[in-house]
Amino acid sequence: MEFTHLTPPGTESARPTPPLSVQLWTVRAALAADRDGTLARLAEAGYTAVEPFQPLDDPKGFRAAADSLGLTVSSVHAKALLDDDPDAVLDAVAVLGTDLAIVPAGIEAAEFTTAEGLDRAAATLNALAEHAAARGIRIGYHNHWWELEPLVDGKHGLEGLAERLAPEVVLEVDTYWAAVGGADVPALLRRLGDRVVALHVKDGPMEKGVAQTAVGAGRMPVAEVLAAAPHALRVVELDDCDGDVLEAVAASRVFLTDPAQPWNAGGRA
Repeated sequence: MEFTHLTPPGTESARPTPPLSVQLWTVRAALAADRDGTLARLAEAGYTAVEPFQPLDDPKGFRAAADSLGLTVSSVHAKALLDDDPDAVLDAVAVLGTDLAIVPAGIEAAEFTTAEGLDRAAATLNALAEHAAARGIRIGYHNHWWELEPLVDGKHGLEGLAERLAPEVVLEVDTYWAAVGGADVPALLRRLGDRVVALHVKDGPMEKGVAQTAVGAGRMPVAEVLAAAPHALRVVELDDCDGDVLEAVAASRVFLTDPAQPWNAGGRA
């Protein structure tokens, strides 16, 4: 089975462009020292959306701080959803004001090396999605490199997972780690089609264990990646970065919103 883009031909431009978001893991040290001040710096840099990774950490206070700065919560990373009782996490996701909760880890890498493992991983996510749907919350899965390195029946493990997921389970593709894992990322995104609702946009030398860079300063084919999933939410993330990470995040936004860039033709930002 190959996923295809479901948008009728000629209607792509009518679809709204999601805001540019930033994964807060990028600024985790600054956030731990001064949450509200760090959010303020992101807003000052021009970001209008954020993707938290600790939904249970004072969701009401976080929402109030974000609202005061004009920041929306585009989505939430919530590894704790795989714990025995996900209801508290889903409650927090609702308080934060988003309907997209993403599982960023917690499924063992070995599960992506066999068909049986993929069956188990998909069953876990499908059951969670059914549970979350009663609250109006969608479940997504976020990859690292280990879901791309193994080939199962000639396909990347992430693709095998996607084929087994219920239609309501979506993907947030970390484009950098997909490339590190060996994927042709634009081709991968085209194959996955509308299953992909969000992208982690990052840049760097495309090597494990080496610090990343501001988007636009590394080796990633950013233009081709964004063209392959033009209506997916774009989330800037740098796992590790030499120098001032907040400056790198600000530079990433400047690059991604530059009207001269091909992906911003026709007013895209």
